[in-house]
Amino acid sequence: MFCNTRSPLRRRETGEIILLSQQEVQVAMTSAQMDIVFTWVDDRFDGYADTMQGYMDDVRDTNPNRTRDNLDLLKYALRSVEENLPEFRRVYLLSCRPQVPDWMRQDHPDLRLVHHDEIMDPAILPTYNSFAIVSHLHLLPDLSETFLYLEDDMLIRRRGLLDALHRSGMPLSLFKAAKTRRLDELDTAKDSPWNLAMGTANAALAREFADRPRQYTIHGPRLFHKAAFADMVERFSPEITDTRASRFRSGTNVPSEYLYPHYAVEQGEAVAGTQAEAKAVGGYASLENFAPWTWWQLQLLKWRDPFVATLNDSFEHNPNPRVEKMVRNWLKTSFPVPSRFER
Repeated sequence: MFCNTRSPLRRRETGEIILLSQQEVQVAMTSAQMDIVFTWVDDRFDGYADTMQGYMDDVRDTNPNRTRDNLDLLKYALRSVEENLPEFRRVYLLSCRPQVPDWMRQDHPDLRLVHHDEIMDPAILPTYNSFAIVSHLHLLPDLSETFLYLEDDMLIRRRGLLDALHRSGMPLSLFKAAKTRRLDELDTAKDSPWNLAMGTANAALAREFADRPRQYTIHGPRLFHKAAFADMVERFSPEITDTRASRFRSGTNVPSEYLYPHYAVEQGEAVAGTQAEAKAVGGYASLENFAPWTWWQLQLLKWRDPFVATLNDSFEHNPNPRVEKMVRNWLKTSFPVPSRFER
């Protein structure tokens, strides 16, 4: 429990003395020692799509929504970090070798570029399974004990995110109001690998903890504790092993980005956030080829004013150039200042 006393802190830019509560000091100290992890892929790299085609056996595996970066979202995500979470220690980028964005300054000391083959078993590579990739995050070399995981389509819109991800010093697991379905309620022939994987995760959680309905997690930032993440991987070893062995998403996998928030609450590593806390953090826009819809989604983000905006690629195989241009203009207007990681 934090007391109400306040500690002095000198503002770097102006030299002004300000007073922070003990909780604010705690969060500031944590952020100064905290790394940010991004996972990233872009299927426009030579040979990537052809190699992927050689392994795939389900048409859903070719969905480009998950494998392209046609809007340079990672660049704007890093700009958003620079502007609105400047206290971080280091940024990690985990990608498939040899993929690196052509605009990225690879030699910057605050950037750690790691390829899959540096932390993953060669026997499971190449992998196109985000569930498998995320299950290895805690193995990144020299990673801070607590780290913030952001997908490359997540943009920090304003300052105060770390405070919003804590309550009385405890990390928050943020959930939606809606409940997921149990594995035995799903149809393996019709339901998506994502929903089936959440069902598999629910069955694993029920085995280890209580068998009860569980909520969806928000599509937003995740605070992970490295030791707790490693414990989760060990405790759910059969499911994690199956996940890592799948080159593409499978219903028998478990998504660590769904499993960990529930596991952390069960273990007392985090507390479940309220719906108000979840809505304050997470904003979501589905980018689709119908221009009025996408324009409206971006306007809703502005009006709702969440800490984080997730711009989900829903363009399918043929993005509308007019919509792409509109979103690019929105990104340039929202985050105009280049980050230290750009050439």
